[in-house]
Order: sequence, then structure tokens, then C-alpha cells
Amino acid sequence: MTVAATIPVIAIDGPSGSGKGTIARRVSEALGYHLLDSGALYRLTAIAAESQNIALNDVNGLAGVALGLDVEFDSNEDGSERILLSGKDVTRQVRLESTGAGASTVAAIPAVRESLLARQRAFAEAPGLVADGRDMGTNVFTSAALKIFLTASAEERARRRHKQLKDKGMDVSLAALSRDIEDRDRRDSERSVAPLRPAPGARILDSSGLSIVAVTNTVLEWVAEL
Repeated sequence: MTVAATIPVIAIDGPSGSGKGTIARRVSEALGYHLLDSGALYRLTAIAAESQNIALNDVNGLAGVALGLDVEFDSNEDGSERILLSGKDVTRQVRLESTGAGASTVAAIPAVRESLLARQRAFAEAPGLVADGRDMGTNVFTSAALKIFLTASAEERARRRHKQLKDKGMDVSLAALSRDIEDRDRRDSERSVAPLRPAPGARILDSSGLSIVAVTNTVLEWVAEL
């Protein structure tokens, strides 16, 4: 029997900048479910590898880093995310565009994905789990109660990311973000292991032009139909 057969799992996949993290967080709060930000695990692997001077082409080294991650997902008093790596707050570093690029490289390595697979599935605990990433429905939780592929145009995703980073005080170029998103889309969709694509039976949701509230409500309506 699969994990998702006993614990309800809502799997939300999609490309970079589609809003998966924000929507997953809001849906998990509304349902009282646990939350898995699978992309953060790959970002944390990249961060930990850098801190240990392990190159991103050192397959065995990266797999070992993934296995040994000491991670805690938490929240601040205002409800914003807080991510600890070996007890150190790395929330800001996790969301840097440079970290995302490293994570995309790391995520294409089969040994790293295998190392993180069991850890991701262990997040499925009662009363349920909302998992966001790129292969939650296609690989990690194939029997999820609801599979969603959340997307938006590359231009819209770049605009959102630009605003998000500017709001955090980061000086970024919209043109550079657009190029980065297009490059990451290509890497994620063309990789040989768990490529980015909608899972069989997934409901497609294009969030271009939609508010966070509208997207969240749509997902909650779909959950209510289960």
C-alpha cells in the first residue's frame, strides 16, 4: 500500500515561479495539513555542498550531503517561512536565484534524487500533506489524492519573481530573471530523471492573471470534491 493510500496527499507541481510554494502554504494552512517544500530540499543540498566545498559535479559527495541534511521547516511569528539548516537560519539564502540555479543542477543527478526520495515521503503524516515541487505527482506521491500542475507564462513568472525579490531588498534584473527561468524550464523538462511534466490525471491550473486568493480557492474547491 502506498503512502498516499493511507495519508491524503495534495501534490502541486509546476515550473519555477509558478507560485507553487505560496499556494501550497496557504492550502496547507487552510486544511491543517503538513507542508513539504521539496524544492527547498534541493536548494538546501546545494547550500550544504557549497559550505562543505563539494563541487556540483561530485555525484557521490552530493548524494552524501543529501542523505545527511539536518533540516527544519518552521514559521516566524508573523507566519512567514523559516528554514533551518544544521540549526542556522538560511531562509534568505534558500530563496536566492543563484541557489535556485544550483538546485536545478543538483536535482538532475539521479543519486541525489534517490537520496532525498525517502525523506520526502516521510513528510506524509496525519492528517495530511500538501507537497509542492516538480515531480511530486509523477514520482514521489504517484497515488496522491489530488495532483495539480500549476503554471503561468514565463513572462508572468519572471515578473512575479522580480517583484518578490525587490520586495526583499534584492537588486535584480528582470531580463536576467527571464533568461534564468527559461534556462531552468529547459533543464527541468529535458532532464532524464523525473522531468518536469504534468502527472497522469493532474488538473492543470494556469495562474496567469489570477490572484493568490483565486488560485488558492480553486485548489480548495478541488479538494472539497474528493
